[in-house]
Amino acid sequence: MFDNLREDAASGPYYEEEAKFQPVVETEDSASIFGAPSSRRILGMTGVQRFVIAFMFFLAVCLIGGMALFVTGKIGF
Repeated sequence: MFDNLREDAASGPYYEEEAKFQPVVETEDSASIFGAPSSRRILGMTGVQRFVIAFMFFLAVCLIGGMALFVTGKIGF
């Protein structure tokens, strides 16, 4: 199975033909009415998606903090 591995690798890259750069297609979401790109998307997420991520992070911090307080004996049930 691995007998001709070096020969196969030297024969030519297979992925370069597939990895062509494609032009960016502007949609209604990516450009505002003034023609400038919209800055409302951060990391490709909408406002609702960012809110859900932030809320989940908030809940995780509260849960970990509560467990830390319980383990250290600062609170008890």
